[in-house]
Amino acid sequence: MSLGGAEGKPDTMHLRRLLASALTAASLAAFTPAASQAAPPAVSRVTPPTVSRAAPPTAAGTGLVLPAPTGPYPVGVTDLHLVDRHRADPWVAAGRRELMVSLWYPAAGADGRHRPYVTSAESALILQQLEVEGVPTGILSTVRTSARTGAPPLSHRGGLPLVMLSPGFSFPRSSLTALAQDLASRGFVVAGVDHTYEAAAITFPDGRVTTCLVCTMLRDFAVTPGQVTASRAEDLSFVLDQLADHAYAGIRVDPRRVAVAGHSIGGASAAVVMLRDRRFAAGANLDGTFYPPVTTALRRPFLMVEAESHGADPSWNTTWTHLSGWRCRLTVAGLTHGSFTDYAVLGDQVGLPTQTASGTRSAEITRTYVAAFLDRQLRHRYAPLLDGPSAAFPEVTVRR
Repeated sequence: MSLGGAEGKPDTMHLRRLLASALTAASLAAFTPAASQAAPPAVSRVTPPTVSRAAPPTAAGTGLVLPAPTGPYPVGVTDLHLVDRHRADPWVAAGRRELMVSLWYPAAGADGRHRPYVTSAESALILQQLEVEGVPTGILSTVRTSARTGAPPLSHRGGLPLVMLSPGFSFPRSSLTALAQDLASRGFVVAGVDHTYEAAAITFPDGRVTTCLVCTMLRDFAVTPGQVTASRAEDLSFVLDQLADHAYAGIRVDPRRVAVAGHSIGGASAAVVMLRDRRFAAGANLDGTFYPPVTTALRRPFLMVEAESHGADPSWNTTWTHLSGWRCRLTVAGLTHGSFTDYAVLGDQVGLPTQTASGTRSAEITRTYVAAFLDRQLRHRYAPLLDGPSAAFPEVTVRR
């Protein structure tokens, strides 16, 4: 994996690291094939430090903006606080596992208020986690989104297909907002899952803001990437339990049509949960090394998308040979590891391009191909885009 990004002037390099990468430098050192093959150490649980309190969200104004969704439906969003009373938190000394989830959905109308991207407090913690200096600490709170809180959900007999998203390590669920909004506008319910203590900033309803304790644990080799993906798989199955059994805010999902996708270690977690939980009908990995590589037959559809900068990755070749269902592998020229997140688009807007392709183009490629895959697997619609080269997307090499 690469941090990606073009070379820049010294005074802009810190911001490039935020906009181009889904891993901190310290985390990257732990996320190596050698580390993943080492014998798993005992998990060192820690006591959470005193947490800060969330600042009020910054109102949307003249700031950064994500690309508009391309589907026919307005987009609504609601946040869920879920507590697994049957599972201890894997990373702290006490307490049950609790998760924050954003639920993006196709709306019946464009009612409600635009949802803030992140709070000012979250923005500051994200920048601090990635050692970003010389920029306003609240810059990410200025990002404008398209989803609205309080929008009435679109009703569908039998429920709507569900897509679960797992973000890259150290980044919150908000980093995949552009993808989530676009899928929701096309008729999917999208659940973005924050994995507690694995993101720079997660705000809970009572005002607590947790930080990335696991970043330090990985740096100190107290845990392995494989332990992280195993925990994330449990998170994803638990969230699916809740969404299948409850209609939150009137949003009903079809438990027979569920897919999981993720960026970086979130993509690796998608493969892990598919091997453990047959309710996930399809999965996708966006440029993530597989921890661990898939070594037993995975007989359900799986999409692998890698940036040109991904380079030789033995875990991808091993996994590819064990995908015995429908499979597709895409390589995209001009993209880097962070291109599949919102930060490629935002990098362009602040005058710091992070890749050969534009951020808008990388978002278009990501959203179009992921949507084609989900249409094919969850709705059984023919998607010729996944069959071979496309004149509309000459950057993409398709391997079937």
